[in-house]
Amino acid sequence: MAAPRSFLWTRRVFLTLLTGFVLLPVYVMVSSSLKPLEDVSGEFRWMPSGLTIRPYVDIWGTVPLARYFMNSLIVAGAATVCSVVIAVFAAYAVSRYRFRGKRLFTVSVLSTQMFPGILFLLPLFLIFVNIGNTTGVALFGSRGGLILTYLTFSLPFSIWMLIGYFDSVPRELDEAALVDGCGPVKALFRVVVPAAVPGIVAVAVYAFMTAWGEVLFASVMTNDTTRTLAVGLQGYSTQNDVYWNQIMAASLVVSVPVVAGFLLLQRYLVTGLTAGAVK
Repeated sequence: MAAPRSFLWTRRVFLTLLTGFVLLPVYVMVSSSLKPLEDVSGEFRWMPSGLTIRPYVDIWGTVPLARYFMNSLIVAGAATVCSVVIAVFAAYAVSRYRFRGKRLFTVSVLSTQMFPGILFLLPLFLIFVNIGNTTGVALFGSRGGLILTYLTFSLPFSIWMLIGYFDSVPRELDEAALVDGCGPVKALFRVVVPAAVPGIVAVAVYAFMTAWGEVLFASVMTNDTTRTLAVGLQGYSTQNDVYWNQIMAASLVVSVPVVAGFLLLQRYLVTGLTAGAVK
C-alpha cells in the first residue's frame, strides 16, 4: 500500500529541517575558521567577506596543538586497546562459564554506570597521589594515570556490552572448535571473536570517543606536558583576546580522527552479528 502524498511531503519537510538543524553549526564552524579574527569578533555574517586559511596555520603555534594531539592519540588509543582486550576475556568468561559470584559480578559491573563520573574525581586523585608518594610511581599528571582513569569508565560498559554479544553467538561454534582440537583461548580468537566483530568495533568506538573528548578528569589529572586536546583547546582563550577563528579551526582538525574512524568502521557496526556463522 502506497503512503499518502501528505505523509511523503511531511517527511521531506521534516528531514530537510532536521538536516539544516544538524548542518548549521557545522557551517558556522567552517565559515568562522576561514575568517580573519576581526571578522569573527565583529558582527556575525552568514557569508564571509574574505576567506583565509591562516587560522589553520596559526593553530599549531598559538598553543602546542601537535603535542596535545599526540597525547590524546596515545591516551585514547591505549585506553581503547586495554578496554577491548580486557573486556573480551571478561565477557567471554561470563558468557561461557558458570562460576560462583557470576551474577554479582554482572550486576556490579552494570551498577557502576549509575554513578556520575565526578564522584570518582577526588578518590582517584588521592589514590594516585598516595601511590606516587609511597612507591615513587608518578600516576598523577602522567599519561598512564589518565589511561587507568578512563578504564574505570569504559571497561565496565565494554564488558557488559560484550556479554550480550557473546551470548548471541551460538555455543555450537565453540563446541565445534573444541572438537577440532582448539583450546578455549584458541576457540575464542578463531571462532567467537570473528563472529562478534560488530560488537567489538562498537565497544572500541565507544571507548575511543569517551577518552578522546573527556574534559573533567583530563583537566585535573594532567599537566602542561601531558595535557590532551579537550583541555588544550582552552589555550586559545587568553586574558587579552579569544581567538575564535583558531578555536573553530582546531575543533575541526581534532574531530577528523573520530569522523574518519567512524566512516571506516561503520560497515562493521551495521553488519549482522553472526551472519553466515551457522548454516
